[in-house]
Amino acid sequence: MEKFSKLKELIAGVEADADKFYNSGNGAAGTRVRKAMQDLKGLAQEIRTEVTEKKNVK
Repeated sequence: MEKFSKLKELIAGVEADADKFYNSGNGAAGTRVRKAMQDLKGLAQEIRTEVTEKKNVK
């Protein structure tokens, strides 16, 4: 559950940059959004692995 909370924090943290990129055309904010999405991808994969392991233990 700790990783899921971290995932939510990461999404909340990138929200301002996403707004700057999509609504103001700020290119640097777009770069930060892309990096955050890559971090989200890795974290999501870790969560998937963890869920699969817990599911298969039962």
